[in-house]
Amino acid sequence: MAIEVVPMQAALGAEIRGVDLGGALSDELVAEIREAWLEHLVLLFRGQSLSDAQLLEFTERLGEIEYPPSRHLNYSKGSGQKAEVPPEINVISNVKENDKPIGQLGAGEAVWHSDSAFFDVPPAASVLHALEIPPAGGNTSFLNMYAALDALPSELRGRITGRRVKHDPTYTSTGDKRDDFEAVDDVRDAPGPYHPILRTHPETGRLALYLGRRLNSYIEDFPVSESEEILDAIWAHTTNRKFVWEHVWRVGDVLIWDNRCTMHRRDAFDDGARRVMHRTQIKGDTPV
Repeated sequence: MAIEVVPMQAALGAEIRGVDLGGALSDELVAEIREAWLEHLVLLFRGQSLSDAQLLEFTERLGEIEYPPSRHLNYSKGSGQKAEVPPEINVISNVKENDKPIGQLGAGEAVWHSDSAFFDVPPAASVLHALEIPPAGGNTSFLNMYAALDALPSELRGRITGRRVKHDPTYTSTGDKRDDFEAVDDVRDAPGPYHPILRTHPETGRLALYLGRRLNSYIEDFPVSESEEILDAIWAHTTNRKFVWEHVWRVGDVLIWDNRCTMHRRDAFDDGARRVMHRTQIKGDTPV
C-alpha cells in the first residue's frame, strides 16, 4: 500500500498518513518513507502509540542506531534519565520524580541547532516520539538548510566556500554547560571538531549549510572579528521565517528529521506542565 504524503505549507516538512509505525512494515513501505524523508527533510506521523521497543525497531528499519549524546557526555548537574529506559533512547523531559529529573533539556528554550554536530561523526537523523505534552508552548521549529544556502547572497557564499567551522560541545541547546568542559574566553580555544560549512548530503548529493549552533562557533583560520561578522550574517539570513516550518505537538506524534540538512529549535513552556519525549538517533557519516 502506497503511503499518503501531505506536504506542509512551508519550506519543508510533510505528514505521512495511514501508517502504523508499531505494525509490520514491508521493505517497500520503509523505502517509500525514506524517499519521502529525503525529499521533505522532516516527516510527521500522527497518532502513534509506540513502546520503546517499537520505537527502536522502527528506527533500525531506517538505519543503524546511534547512542544518544548523554552516553558520551555529561549533561549539567541535576539532569538524568530513568534506569528502565533503554540506553539507545534519550529522554527529553522537564519532569522530576523524587526530585530527580527523568530526562534532559528541561522547559527552557532550545536555540537553533543540529543534533550532536559537535561529534566527529554526527547523527544522520533523529526520531522523536511525544508521550506527554504541555497544554501550550514547547513547539518545535525546523529550518531548511538547502533553501537557506540556495538563497545565500553570492558574496557571502564566496567567503565561506571551502571553509570549516568549529562545533563546540560545551553547552547544551538550552544553554546549560556540560560538566565535561570549561568555559572559554576565546572561541579559537573552544573544544570540538571542525566541519565544512557547505556540506554535501551523502544521499541526495545536494549542498546545504551546516552550522551546528551559534555559541562558540568559529570559522577556522579567520581572525575572530571576521569570523564573528560572517557567522552573524549567515545566521541572520538562515533563521528567516521563510525557511521555517513550526510544529505544534500532539500526544502520539512521531517526527523524523534529517540533521544533515536541517536545524531545529524548541519554544520554552511552563515548567509546571509535563513534557515527555523519547528520542532515538541514526548513525551518520563524516561531514564532507
